[in-house]
Amino acid sequence: GTAQTEAEEFAKIYKLEAASIPTNRPVGRLDFTDLVYRTEPEKWDAILDDIKKNSDAGRPVLVGTTSVEKSEFLSRLLKQKYGIDHEVLNAKQHEREAHIVENAGKQHKNNQGQLVGNVTIATNMAGRGTDIKPAPSTFYEVKSRDGDVKLEQRETGTEVVIPADDIQLREAFQVDSGHDVVGGLHVVATERHTSRRIDDQLRGRSGRQGDAGSSRFNVSLGNPLMKMFMPEWATNVLKKAGLEYGEPIESKLVTRQLAGAQRRVVARHLD
Repeated sequence: GTAQTEAEEFAKIYKLEAASIPTNRPVGRLDFTDLVYRTEPEKWDAILDDIKKNSDAGRPVLVGTTSVEKSEFLSRLLKQKYGIDHEVLNAKQHEREAHIVENAGKQHKNNQGQLVGNVTIATNMAGRGTDIKPAPSTFYEVKSRDGDVKLEQRETGTEVVIPADDIQLREAFQVDSGHDVVGGLHVVATERHTSRRIDDQLRGRSGRQGDAGSSRFNVSLGNPLMKMFMPEWATNVLKKAGLEYGEPIESKLVTRQLAGAQRRVVARHLD
């Protein structure tokens, strides 16, 4: 499924064509536009808030990092700011990896007795060929959208009511997406990898077999890919754009340009 981004390489080296096979069931995952922040601290703060928002809603969260150092850095931040229980998967604990992955799609009760989604921070999770199966209780059937939103938790039948003015919960459950089933695994990427294939593999951990789910990539202007495609004057303009602290730039144009930069990197490596 992710070989398509390397089609040119397969053609030149092996004289083989790469063809995409349709998914077994329609994809139910929501892939959000990248969020671009001016500085690294702003980006990390936003990532922590996104993790907490979705975990508090009972959704399991998988966070993808590009290095062991960054996974451990994020783990420290998460403990300091919110004290959220989580697992770190970075090839340092071979005997525990199967156990961590088995529980990555489940829920647990926190110190306050609230049912929250499990949080897993992983280093290059993509290449592990790992299947994260969310527990049935992480999915919710949308019963009503008029004013307050009414959801019914799968497996337990518990009713969840989201007030019309609760923006945080509405975003976490994606109730405005039009989907009849919401919840599932939420993937948070802490930056864009130089290879689009690895980004696609990380995103693909969510939404297995047509499941509900979502993914969000977070980037700062200090990201190597941003520096690669964006001239210095444009970066300076964005830094002085009058944005409040933590306010991101959400633009499909930026996402497309990042994809172009990734293609150029792959082509350079191929050459």
